[in-house]
Amino acid sequence: MRILQYTVTGLASGSIYALVALGLSLIYRSNRILNFGHGDMATAGTFFAFIVAGLGIPLMGSFGLGLLFGFGIALLFYFCALVPAQRRNANQLGQIILTLGFGLILQGGIIYFGGTEPKTFPFFLSDSKTYKTGGLIIDQLSLGTLLIGLLASLFFYLLIQKTKIGLAMRATSENLTAAQTLGIPTRRILALSWGLASALGVLAGLFLAPALLLDPFFMLEPFLKGFAAAILGGLNSLPGAIVGGLILGVAESLAGAYISVAFKNTFAFLVIILVLLVRPEGLLGEEFKERV
Repeated sequence: MRILQYTVTGLASGSIYALVALGLSLIYRSNRILNFGHGDMATAGTFFAFIVAGLGIPLMGSFGLGLLFGFGIALLFYFCALVPAQRRNANQLGQIILTLGFGLILQGGIIYFGGTEPKTFPFFLSDSKTYKTGGLIIDQLSLGTLLIGLLASLFFYLLIQKTKIGLAMRATSENLTAAQTLGIPTRRILALSWGLASALGVLAGLFLAPALLLDPFFMLEPFLKGFAAAILGGLNSLPGAIVGGLILGVAESLAGAYISVAFKNTFAFLVIILVLLVRPEGLLGEEFKERV
């Protein structure tokens, strides 16, 4: 029963990693770059929700505004920084540096408007109220986190696989030139990809903040774990990002319980090293071949 308890706990944290990994994989599929500002975009959206909630806006409304804010700053970055750089034929490394620089700018803004003191994030789910089924115990916040993570991942996967917008996003990521020839508005599709990826990160931040103290760097570790999950599942595979996040969460929980808590905090980085050595494309990823 103990192993089942740790597995459920790991699935709850793994669902958050999956949301972060989904955003990273979506950007990589569409732009072939790693977004190192992803965690800071999520932090900015979460802080915005916290600020507007403090102004008296209902919690659900502030959550929606936080998601929209995260979506908006991603569009701002794409149109005002990335597109001009691409028009000047910036290479992939240059574009990655742009994401890192934008993340640092967001950090400065968060510190300026939100301060550096850790804050308690108001939430409608409690980590002290628990449910017991047989010998399995799970708190309300972990249960809600698991459900929202799985539902959001499923919704996002269905959006990509079963809708016309998703078809356009897949076509754009597979072959940009062919998509433009077919009349697909690739700039808008790529911008939508950035916005959705950022919104997924904010959603992860909103459910992480109540379990942690809210500060300008609270998404740093979840971003690194999400990156590890994306590597594990395959950076160019959206299902792989979901699977990788859940596997990493469960493995991390079991490692902390049966090996060492200190080892738990380094497990994600060992995953990156091992997967890159054994299967560089990830569990469900495919080797990317550049079209010429």
